[in-house]
Amino acid sequence: MRYKVAGIVFEVLLEAPYKEMEYSPLVQERIQRAAQGGIGLDIEPTRAGDDVPHRTLIQSREELLPDATGLDLSQYAPFALPNSVISSEVEKSQTPDFTLRVQRGLENAPELGNLVTNVHSQLPYYSIYESDGATRYTLDESPETGKPSAILAMSADGADGVLYADAALRAYGVVFQLSTALMIMFTHNSALRNVLLIHASVIGINGKANIFLGKSGTGKSTHSRLWLEHIPGAELLNDDNPALGFDADGNLIVYGTPWSGKTPCYRNVCAPVNAIVRLDQAPANRIERENGLNAYAALLGSVSAIRWNRPIMDAITRSVEKAAGSAKVFHLFCLPDAGAAQLCASSTIAG
Repeated sequence: MRYKVAGIVFEVLLEAPYKEMEYSPLVQERIQRAAQGGIGLDIEPTRAGDDVPHRTLIQSREELLPDATGLDLSQYAPFALPNSVISSEVEKSQTPDFTLRVQRGLENAPELGNLVTNVHSQLPYYSIYESDGATRYTLDESPETGKPSAILAMSADGADGVLYADAALRAYGVVFQLSTALMIMFTHNSALRNVLLIHASVIGINGKANIFLGKSGTGKSTHSRLWLEHIPGAELLNDDNPALGFDADGNLIVYGTPWSGKTPCYRNVCAPVNAIVRLDQAPANRIERENGLNAYAALLGSVSAIRWNRPIMDAITRSVEKAAGSAKVFHLFCLPDAGAAQLCASSTIAG
């Protein structure tokens, strides 16, 4: 299948025994709504401490077909080409910007090459290698054995990748590793096309979007929930990994994506950015306008980056600089209460 996210087209090829699941009429209806921008979908952000829902558009076992098998890729289905929203013959025939093939068995993966870096500060652990210019990622490494759950082998230009999944992985585990691999390849390819994948929660209001940034645990999802509860007309556009791009006039645009963390909000939607708000917990609610270097730093820290690749990182920093210069950027010191949402709304919408 081919998908289009924030103007980036990518293809996923599943090799036997993997295949995409068939969806029940109820799930197909939900996919259709998400493809049309999420009309009628009632999805709330998943906050710290909440029970984690199913991370796809299948919300319960009761929504499965009786003989359902295969990989649940319903979170990607709203972005599929062609769909009811994207019907242009030109777009149907677009060449993918990148392709990911999924194979079973770590033993089929190529040699890793030389270690570039690893990230073992928090789970899931992963490591990055290079071999003749190509990049290898060992994903979700076991803290005890170091064995990965999957290996992503990516070409030097980022246009082709193969995900080798551990044969012991269940279907949901394969989907999780596939999503990680796609986000890595998306970051690599989108950076060169002035599109940024960011860690943020996004609320739509009056046809525009407010983007909430902050470190994990800061309360981005909680703040979005407060907007939904206390700000009339607010709606959730994405709760973890939206994409930022620019329209033909250079205006900043935010896009929904198939990646939304613990919240199954996979809406094929875009909106002009009203404001970018960095959140920090505080004993009282206070908001400040950020400019210049502070605005740039507020955004850069939330962008998915490939820091070991100089051309990619240079492209990312140029886009961050452009985005920070074209958007209203604020710093909100806040409590997890209605007053914080109301202060943020009155300052950013009117400011």
